[in-house]
Amino acid sequence: MSAMLRAENLHHRVATSEGPLTLLNNISLQLARGESLAITGASGSGKSTLLGLLAGLDKPTEGRIWLAGEEITAMDEEQRAALRARCVGFVFQTFQLLPGLTALENVMLPSELRGERTAAKRAEEFLARVGLEHRLHHYPRQLSGGEQQRVAIARAFASFSGGDGILFADEPTGSLDAGNGDKIIDLLFKLNAESNTTLVLVTHEQRLAERCGAHLRMDAGAIATADTLGDNDNLSEVSV
Repeated sequence: MSAMLRAENLHHRVATSEGPLTLLNNISLQLARGESLAITGASGSGKSTLLGLLAGLDKPTEGRIWLAGEEITAMDEEQRAALRARCVGFVFQTFQLLPGLTALENVMLPSELRGERTAAKRAEEFLARVGLEHRLHHYPRQLSGGEQQRVAIARAFASFSGGDGILFADEPTGSLDAGNGDKIIDLLFKLNAESNTTLVLVTHEQRLAERCGAHLRMDAGAIATADTLGDNDNLSEVSV
């Protein structure tokens, strides 16, 4: 399988009043198309920083990243934004739905921004796939936490403009109770399998990490351990 995501020797530092602070130290990994990776670790271990770099939301201080075969570390912000619009979806812990838009309008938004004529139809299809076909015209304040997260998942999968996609999820069940969390986990992996997307998620939940093909544990900005799970040893390669 060809790599959907590859990172080589990532380092990330930020300036503070006490001098440079290292957030990430020498991270390398590779993930094949259609596979899944869980990133775990204690708060402050660098999980969300790594996720943001892999998604092209920021540039590392050192190192290189390839996403869908293109080196995003060689791009400017406008080029990275264009690539994200084509093949990247996001699921956030706090849903990040626009309160003035209905469920349908929230899911339509990425496709509308690309000027796609089928934005409404595509949004309706994904809302139906997450079981919210009866909630199309409800606003976020009229939806439960679990329903809002399902809208966010539908929006993420509807974001792909065609071809391969990669979905980044930051604590996707962190704001939900156990019952709704289990439903969201099942839904996330069901849609991931149906769409053959690549999935990278940050989580504190072991049950969610265990559903992924590979598991990377972080500590103090570095990879502590990296495992490939399941029966296929070639699912993913994560280098320590």
